[in-house]
Amino acid sequence: MTTQRQLHKFGGSSLADAECYQRVAHILKEYSQDNDLIVVSAAGKTTNRLITFVDALNKDGRLAHETLQSLRQYQSELIDGLLEGEQADHLQTELSAECSALGELTAPLTTAQRAAVLGHGERWSVRLLTALLNQEGLAAVAEDARHFLRAEAGTQPEIDRAASYPLLHSILAQYSNQRVIITGFMAQNSAGETVLLGRNGSDYSATIIGALADVSKVTIWSDVAGVFSADPRLVNDACLLPLLRLDEANELARLAAPVLHSRTLQPVAQSTMDLALRCSYRPESGSTRIERVLASGRGAKIITSLDDVLLIELSFGQNHDFERMKTGILERLKRVQLEPLAFETQADQYLLRLAYTAEIASGALDYLQDSATEAEIKLKEGFCLVAAVGAGVTNNAHHCFGFYQQTKNCPIEFISATESGLSLVAVMRQTEIEPLVNDIHTQLFQAQKRVALALCGKGNIGSSWLKLFAQQKEELERRRGMSFDLVAVVDSQNYLFNPEGFDAQKVLTIDPSEAQPNDGQEWIERLGNIEGYDDVIILDVTASEQLAQQYLQFAEQGMHLITANKVAGSAPSEYYNQVKDAFSKISRHWLYNATVGAGLPINHTLRDLRESGDEIMALSGIFSGTLSWLFQQYDGSVPFSELVELAWQQGLTEPDPRNDLDGSDVMRKLVILARESGLDIEPENVKVESLVPDELTKLPLDEFLDQSELLNTSLAERLEKAQEEDKVLRYVARLEKNGIATVGVEALEREHPLANLLPCDNIFAIESKWYRDNPLVIRGPGAGREVTAGAIQSDLNLLASFL
Repeated sequence: MTTQRQLHKFGGSSLADAECYQRVAHILKEYSQDNDLIVVSAAGKTTNRLITFVDALNKDGRLAHETLQSLRQYQSELIDGLLEGEQADHLQTELSAECSALGELTAPLTTAQRAAVLGHGERWSVRLLTALLNQEGLAAVAEDARHFLRAEAGTQPEIDRAASYPLLHSILAQYSNQRVIITGFMAQNSAGETVLLGRNGSDYSATIIGALADVSKVTIWSDVAGVFSADPRLVNDACLLPLLRLDEANELARLAAPVLHSRTLQPVAQSTMDLALRCSYRPESGSTRIERVLASGRGAKIITSLDDVLLIELSFGQNHDFERMKTGILERLKRVQLEPLAFETQADQYLLRLAYTAEIASGALDYLQDSATEAEIKLKEGFCLVAAVGAGVTNNAHHCFGFYQQTKNCPIEFISATESGLSLVAVMRQTEIEPLVNDIHTQLFQAQKRVALALCGKGNIGSSWLKLFAQQKEELERRRGMSFDLVAVVDSQNYLFNPEGFDAQKVLTIDPSEAQPNDGQEWIERLGNIEGYDDVIILDVTASEQLAQQYLQFAEQGMHLITANKVAGSAPSEYYNQVKDAFSKISRHWLYNATVGAGLPINHTLRDLRESGDEIMALSGIFSGTLSWLFQQYDGSVPFSELVELAWQQGLTEPDPRNDLDGSDVMRKLVILARESGLDIEPENVKVESLVPDELTKLPLDEFLDQSELLNTSLAERLEKAQEEDKVLRYVARLEKNGIATVGVEALEREHPLANLLPCDNIFAIESKWYRDNPLVIRGPGAGREVTAGAIQSDLNLLASFL
């Protein structure tokens, strides 16, 4: 079965010299397959030189000749530096003929002629890269995008998908096992003339070709690794954003950030393909993935700026319906892809001001004039722009305050907060942008991050965690450089909520009358809309199935989750995978190391082994600290039922001890560990032996405890038989690679590793490719409120390191 195509796009900076071309060839060897598409820009500054050449044809013939000769020499040196023999001779001959034809052009050129000249750079790049790949043993074929991309000229030319789709697929059908190297930047109109696709046109042609070709992923390779929190050329400590939501990327592109263009993202939004941005100079330095995710956001992620902005001012007569005129103009501009970067209305002055880049302003001005807009129209120069971009930025009081604080002394014309809540934009008269961007970046991103915590469950584990958190809070905040505030405590009946935070040592002593009834929804909504916090973390230390069914809601609200609750981790695969995907797609974290082994690092170890290349062959052990304690104590001197009640009183069991005794707790742990081991297993596939007689399963807890002597009969017989064989009883979980999973009582030799444990200990024996003959063993306390609370605190510390 042929793997679905991907598309790789390389910008001019990635093809600037012979070394860059060699680097691109190496990237394609490592990261592409033989049916992939590759779109390329003109090498280095080739297009700029061609523009200089064309402009000089009208003014200075000598300059035009010198520019063309310099360009020819540059391209010739690339060929000589990369190719040998007939390949090099052939490309040199073609280059010479084309440069001679360019040298014979006379001014003035038509728009179509000019476009054809400026498209030479992409043609040269395609030919050279194709020849280099073939020389390196990678089958490749050159293709001119004008053979299949159809578009008509305009300020922002749009590809005619209906006309282009069959032409492209007809071409691709000829090249099933070859990389197809395609020109960016160009299309062809119905008259057969070249149409250029405008600023960042090669990126746009890459994603539109990707969408038309039904590729699974487009990777845009350039001289930067992706989207940073600010332009790294301006801000030294700008950080790479590994994931960016599509709406945030669209807003960044709409504001003319150089790393993205809004038209580049249109085909992504209208298809199922993924988009990644990577650095061709350092392929392993990270990347930014654009996700089609629209979950809630909590504030700014990026500070962007432009130092050349123009304003179009429209003054309406006072006899007009200003609101209707304004709305109509903005809608029409958006429809023809001339939406302004930002706008301001002064209703009392009947004035509408639109901010544009220099490239788009003339097209917008022409459109407004040609459409007979009933207003006096003026174009003003000499402005710049700075913006904070990120879902929820307009609702983040801290970020709004910081943005206004840093811009208050600037020559502001107006500040625009978008209706989508995705950006704050300040348009101002020309000023020094770099220090302003640095100051805003520092104010918004380097101030201490605030994290809100919500505890679900205030029983044994919850109360132990509150005590531990109170002890560790100051040290955790100092170590991580952020603040942690407990803003909610939730149980099945009521909840406490305070946006300013509770004292963890005193929260359980608060008068119950101050609590709110828990309807299962209100506290989640209040937590999702909390202001002044950068992140929200829910800690679920319950065993509640109802709460586990709300994990998708937590993800939808953009919150992180730490849980000791085993229900979701051991749920049917469909729900388990839904939850995992919901958190990962919005770059939020779901940590559940406390679900198995309390504080023992079993989940982490299995995950780390598998991700490091090992393969888990089998897993066995004592997974329940409760059952470990019970069977260590059970020697016949005390009835089993009395040991159960003692363990329950000491907080060693689940709130209802039947959740331990029926094997469901061990079964859930086994399913969780199986999934961490890479096995796809369903709960119903585990063969479970319950210690709870049928007549006790549905009784209220008090009645169960009163009649618990019914637990004794069968176990006493099994213990007697084991003792006759000099063996002991243990409750053992086993998992084989073939998916066979069992949970139940076994009689083991006294010397068996699973038989010799301290009370409450868990033991996990991992057999793998690396540990086949001598299993890897993890052993230690696996039950008790303190160790489980410690596991929750450990996950909190780990999660804080990710924020």
